[in-house]
Amino acid sequence: MSDWVKGRVTAKQRWAEGLYSMRFEATLEPFSAGQYIKVAMDIDGERVGRPYSLVNPPEQTEPEIYFNAIPEGPLTPRLSDLEPGDTVWLTTRASGIFTLDTVQPAKTLWLLATGTALGVYLSILRTATPWERFERVVLVHGVRQPSDLTYGDTLAEIAAHHGERFTFIPAISRAEAPDALYGRITDLLVSGTLESRAGATITPEDSHVMLCGNSAMIKESKAILESRGLERHRRHAPGQYTTEQYH
Repeated sequence: MSDWVKGRVTAKQRWAEGLYSMRFEATLEPFSAGQYIKVAMDIDGERVGRPYSLVNPPEQTEPEIYFNAIPEGPLTPRLSDLEPGDTVWLTTRASGIFTLDTVQPAKTLWLLATGTALGVYLSILRTATPWERFERVVLVHGVRQPSDLTYGDTLAEIAAHHGERFTFIPAISRAEAPDALYGRITDLLVSGTLESRAGATITPEDSHVMLCGNSAMIKESKAILESRGLERHRRHAPGQYTTEQYH
């Protein structure tokens, strides 16, 4: 059974149609950047909970999540209706192994995200770990429309703090926009466009790739990376790519 604690909504951001972030006042146990909690509401006598990666770095005390409101979903339509002051349930202990805790240092860390999976990387990037273990970090955010590109201020802060060591590449699949690549992440990987923009090449010798987002992107990216000789990272068998499990 999960240990639940009541949390109070302190802030809500509507980024685009059906796209939200939310912060809570709640006391959680310490966590590692990259982990997730469950957020729940009591609906028709049943506690309905779903996992959400934490967007905040561990030292920030207010848990923050980033999510899509799915109209037919059992939880997110109600979650997106909440306003500051309303309450929800949160698990006190974070879970998951999508962290850098056991990842070996390399030249370049590639962070590939689709949609709201961006959030987990914002937690990781605002810790010291990636900057201690990698010379460069390349963050790729794949979305459908320009309006789905979010957290611009946070990304600008990361870029300002780390300079040329940090590269952010937006990839938009259904529209063209200035400074963004046009296409799906996997197509841009196959064509070489992604690496050309980054000025780096994904190889087993000098790269670690983290994959988080929709299942199709993860499945296709795994096949592409394995064809290049990268192996899946496991806690007791270090490899060159890591995937999130619950998405």
